[in-house]
Amino acid sequence: MVRSQLSISLDGYVAGPEQSQQDPLGRGGMRLHEWVFGLDTWRAQHGLTGGERGVDADVVEEMTRDIGAYVLGRRMFGGGDGDWDESWQGWWGDDPPFHTPVFVLSHHPREPLVMRGGTEFRFVTDGIDSALRQAREAAGDRDVAIGGGASTVRQYLAAGLVDTLQLHLVPIILGAGERLLDGIAPRLEQVSVVAGPTVAHLTYRVLR
Repeated sequence: MVRSQLSISLDGYVAGPEQSQQDPLGRGGMRLHEWVFGLDTWRAQHGLTGGERGVDADVVEEMTRDIGAYVLGRRMFGGGDGDWDESWQGWWGDDPPFHTPVFVLSHHPREPLVMRGGTEFRFVTDGIDSALRQAREAAGDRDVAIGGGASTVRQYLAAGLVDTLQLHLVPIILGAGERLLDGIAPRLEQVSVVAGPTVAHLTYRVLR
């Protein structure tokens, strides 16, 4: 199965305006993810202890279970545009939270980057179909997660390559930024709605 999950504002944005290397989620964009930072499941995935347990933590545990490979866009991996600065190894430090192969879409080649904890970043220059094929091979009988950013998920949705889309609906208005569904209109069938204390988790099956 190919699945994707993103936090989204009430007005449909998954990042705020004025995204940059210094502010990758744009102005106000970090507010989309504040619900997850204090959860024990999220903290454990990032090598931290403690945290809250509840409905939101259960959702995070479920959405990260049984993933055998990820696909990311270059902006989500970071490092700027153009040729690679090979000193850049992602936003996550020496031990990224993926612990699987991660296929990064890019127009610029780079040798694979092996990190602690089982994460290996592999850089794909021949498009979304190639990245997904390689991710499926690496995942075996486990799932592939399309991890973002918005442009990457939008491309896979437009191509009909996503099976399940989960949106974490955060009750904020960003007013501008990057919308997930600009220019596409996927057919969605609701699977579940889980109400957390500060965010609603909406899961959809993407119809072909």
